[in-house]
Amino acid sequence: MNQFMLYNGELRPATQAIAAASNRGLRYGDGVFETIKMVNGHMPLLSLHIDRLTHGLKTLQIPLPPLHSLEKDIIGLCQKNGITGAARVRLMVYRGNGSLYAADTTLPHMVIQIDPLAPAYLSLNERGWRIDILPGVQKSCDVLANLKSNNYLPYIMAALHAQRHELDDCLVLNTYNRICDAGIANVFWVQAGCIYTPPLSEGGVAGVMRRYLLQQKEFECREELCTEEQLLEAEEVFLTNALYGVRWVKGFRGRVYECRIARKVYNLMP
Repeated sequence: MNQFMLYNGELRPATQAIAAASNRGLRYGDGVFETIKMVNGHMPLLSLHIDRLTHGLKTLQIPLPPLHSLEKDIIGLCQKNGITGAARVRLMVYRGNGSLYAADTTLPHMVIQIDPLAPAYLSLNERGWRIDILPGVQKSCDVLANLKSNNYLPYIMAALHAQRHELDDCLVLNTYNRICDAGIANVFWVQAGCIYTPPLSEGGVAGVMRRYLLQQKEFECREELCTEEQLLEAEEVFLTNALYGVRWVKGFRGRVYECRIARKVYNLMP
């Protein structure tokens, strides 16, 4: 069990309460978070996480906390908790206490937590995932849709649906009844050797692994609107996030996929 966290730059016991009942992050989901993978003291996508965090805070009009020593602080927290292998870093920034119309301070609150990362996150899944579509929930395609915000209800419902139906993840629809992303990942599919993913205008979270893949030159990757029919016609489907990189999908609504391009993409992960 981890013993320590960082709260506004100070080392605190991991079990210490830090949020009052009037906390805006607790009341309204008024904040953003990042989930960062660290392996052997290295965070390969840290700059992309900082870019997304900065954009999210600017969108929510929350001041940016000091980040000049972020990497050093995270490494120190790992050492303090005795984590020497791979780690999951959760960084959360939120507004303080107050009502909907008034916060008690303009200063942001920042919490950094560290957990050991299971070995399964460090290799490609040999068992293909089974996925389906989350019913009854649709994400809007507005300025908030791409943020990794503390208001995570659509994805909580996706996780609950997946657990209830013994699935590995669920795809999330937008208000146009198209697929925007998945519960814990961005979605990609392969057709005629080309890799596709929904554009951010479709309402999905702006994943850092998604951004990394779109920047690569080793394969052709395009943005395209995504429907159930397209996935059923695809040659491959895979999901990405910063922690596990790539997870290939084997089954979706009776369709069985291969894992050829997904394996090549995984091998390009930083």
